[in-house]
Amino acid sequence: MCTAATYQTKDHYFGRNLDHECSYGEIVTVTPRNFPFRFRNMPQMDRHYAMIGMAFVTEGCPLYYDATNEKGLSMAGLNFVGNAVYRQKEEGKDNVASFEFIPWILGQCESLQEARKLLENLNLTDECFNARIPPAQLHWIISDKESSITVEQTALGLWVYDNPIGILTNNPTFDLQMFQLNNYMALSVEEPENHFANELPLAKYCRGMGALGMPGDLSSMSRFVRAAFTKLHSCSGDSESESISQFFHILTAVEQQRGCVHLGDEKYEITVYSSCCNTDKGIYYYRTYENSQITAVDMQKENLEGTEIVSYPLVKGQQIMVQNEKD
Repeated sequence: MCTAATYQTKDHYFGRNLDHECSYGEIVTVTPRNFPFRFRNMPQMDRHYAMIGMAFVTEGCPLYYDATNEKGLSMAGLNFVGNAVYRQKEEGKDNVASFEFIPWILGQCESLQEARKLLENLNLTDECFNARIPPAQLHWIISDKESSITVEQTALGLWVYDNPIGILTNNPTFDLQMFQLNNYMALSVEEPENHFANELPLAKYCRGMGALGMPGDLSSMSRFVRAAFTKLHSCSGDSESESISQFFHILTAVEQQRGCVHLGDEKYEITVYSSCCNTDKGIYYYRTYENSQITAVDMQKENLEGTEIVSYPLVKGQQIMVQNEKD
């Protein structure tokens, strides 16, 4: 399960928690403009916008989990198990395999408006990357600094939803997630007043009681509500440090700790990594489950006119600064 979010201060930020029981060897990957993307059914893309994000790289190909291109357009795929339906190739459609979807959009779109136009003729196909990698059941959030959309292909067809809060988790479908927010319209960052009964002398006994009733479990619907409330009420300064710190605090509100979601056979769901990309500057920040320190990779420091992808293995060991260390 996963949670994706957007955040705006002076710059725009996009990122996600990837929640799973294990890592698949994902690495921060920069794809320069001249790396050839070879699609199964669409024309090869020899030149495209450069992009940075988290990917599993196999057979020389970056399979992106989330990424941002050099124009600031961002995209992430999140688990949508049981609802995602991919189809066989269809004549007259832009037939794109699900694992190709992120580079196909980010490689050629500068804005969300351009992405919307491409989606009008899209058919997400059920092709495997190879015999060992079947298509993952996903839905996607696509964002620029102006707005966000959610893209889902179900048994009823391809759906493109306006996403006014810039948050996405997993099941159910996005329209039902948005409808669920109606149940929490009474939540507030302000201290509550007694509406229970005038004749009862009810009183506040601690801070934060305006948000009583906000779900605290780790289900995708509850994480959607909690992430939306946290993001929509978040405030910070405009500096890079304050902005990325606040973004990671938003993701921390819905992170998963080992031991709280048991999957059987001594397996537990955890937040494998959390990411935050400054989409204006192309700087990708991340933390891992074992390493709380924020690590950064700057796309602009790479040769974006190159032909080979550049990858950085995740720093997973805990980084601790000892303040009173003596010789």
